[in-house]
Amino acid sequence: MKAIVYTEHGLPIEDPRSLHEIELPKPTPGPRDLLVKIRAIAVNPVDTKVRAGSPTTAPRVLGWDAVGTVEAVGGQVTLFRPGDEVYYAGSITRPGSYAEYGLVDERIAGHKPKSLDDAHAAALPLTTITAWELLFDRLGVPEGGGDGDSLLIVGAAGGVGSMLVQLASKLTRLNVIGTASRPETQQWVHDLGAHAVIDHTKPLTEELQRIGIPQVRYVASLTHTDRHYRQLIDALAPQGKLALIDDPETLDAMPLKRKAISLHWELMFTRPIFETPDMIRQHELLERVAALIDDGTLRTTLGEHFGAINADNLRRAHALQESGRARGKIVLEGF
Repeated sequence: MKAIVYTEHGLPIEDPRSLHEIELPKPTPGPRDLLVKIRAIAVNPVDTKVRAGSPTTAPRVLGWDAVGTVEAVGGQVTLFRPGDEVYYAGSITRPGSYAEYGLVDERIAGHKPKSLDDAHAAALPLTTITAWELLFDRLGVPEGGGDGDSLLIVGAAGGVGSMLVQLASKLTRLNVIGTASRPETQQWVHDLGAHAVIDHTKPLTEELQRIGIPQVRYVASLTHTDRHYRQLIDALAPQGKLALIDDPETLDAMPLKRKAISLHWELMFTRPIFETPDMIRQHELLERVAALIDDGTLRTTLGEHFGAINADNLRRAHALQESGRARGKIVLEGF
């Protein structure tokens, strides 16, 4: 099968060796695996981070968003059958989706939304799981809850932010405040359902005061946490909750003590890495989200379509992702 891989980490994305095509054996499903013929994929920040910072001794296939058709199933599979159309984000410990075929444990896959084509569905899995777990599992906001409280989403125009804005505005009663710095990204966040949008290039506490919000109960810091950390603490109400997904070099938790602020990390790969007893919740939430997409409650967050799945287009996609100027998700489709 065709696969796009890296063999040397840390190469600049302009170097053709940073991502290149090779032939690999078609994988064989394990007991709970689906063998999926992949038709569309999406690029995420984790793709670029792994390529840049993770040495490998063998060709490594990146990519943790995929849409395709189940071609074969393992002997213990009960949730899917051959011919089903699926979408999933997979596990960072396994080969990714930059390939014609992939394996995924059935407990972290879902049936593709019926109303979406492959490209629009491929934009959803990783960011949807991350946003869902951050909001409902880490911050602990109940569906339909949050009345009278505010959620500040730093980096609301990105992939996770685009889905988190929707989940919070559609499925809770929170006052949703997103941050974005350019007119086009600010409009994007408004259109997704944010009740207010502020500029994260300006002091966040001043921006919140400008819209009449002195403090917030919840913060989802999706990017540049180290840059905004002190401001986020100032913006949080006593006994508030701070959740983050990015990778600050250091994070001193002591400043959180005076306000009794709780700190929460979200990593959507945790459940599949450790095969936690509740791993199947990722299947369940993908099924729920497919229904919410199909009934019009939620919408895809596809930002740009970069064409066919090949090394050249993936290098272009990585370059845009690394620039920090991507809006929504970057997708590719077909080999």
